[in-house]
Amino acid sequence: MKKKNLLPLRLTIIIPVFNEEKTIKNLLDKIENQTYIKKQIILIDDKSDDDSLKIIENYKFKSEYIIFTHRKNKGKGACIRTAQKYVNGDLIVIQDADLEYDPADYKNLLDAFLNHRGNIIYGSRLLNRKFTKKNNFISLKRVLANKFLTLFSNLINNQKLTDAHTCYKMFKASIFKKIKLNENGFAFCPEITTKIANLNEKIYEVSINYSGRGFSAGKKIGFFDGIEALLSILKYRYFKK
Repeated sequence: MKKKNLLPLRLTIIIPVFNEEKTIKNLLDKIENQTYIKKQIILIDDKSDDDSLKIIENYKFKSEYIIFTHRKNKGKGACIRTAQKYVNGDLIVIQDADLEYDPADYKNLLDAFLNHRGNIIYGSRLLNRKFTKKNNFISLKRVLANKFLTLFSNLINNQKLTDAHTCYKMFKASIFKKIKLNENGFAFCPEITTKIANLNEKIYEVSINYSGRGFSAGKKIGFFDGIEALLSILKYRYFKK
């Protein structure tokens, strides 16, 4: 891709935010530095009790943007649901606010669309890599949990993903808008992956970088989120389409 020429697409970036005052400005700077495409940035502050919202409201955006605030903490899925009907981009990508994922990797996902790889592109942290702690998953437990959840998702959904629970999910807008979302928390990820399978849509993966963080640095997903993910896969595959 050439930065000098804008791609003939608009990218909507949905960013749930909860207590990310240490990273949110840096993240927005990185997003705005992706100058090869027009952007719509949708931020949803999920009742942060730090200065996240203040930083967002004072940020000097170059791109089109919308800021939503929740009156109570609802979770990642609820944030994405809030943003869903305000999307005006041709493509949508989900972006966590904690800088575990680097917006420079948007290029990899967009290249897959431009090369007609499919309507849904996932950024895999593990594609063509050995599955070890060295991949910045911080702990062996997280490595094994992610591996198990991906294998389970593949088995139930008849998919062949290497990283089903990655944050970086990019969708063609027409597909994203027609998926009815229900989950409020981190179960958004298995919910939408399963609903994509129900639509008989294929997911194409590209390799991305990842810099994981531990609970001491603000990591929010835990053991019970994994259990909820398993139940969500079964629920949306067999019981609630």
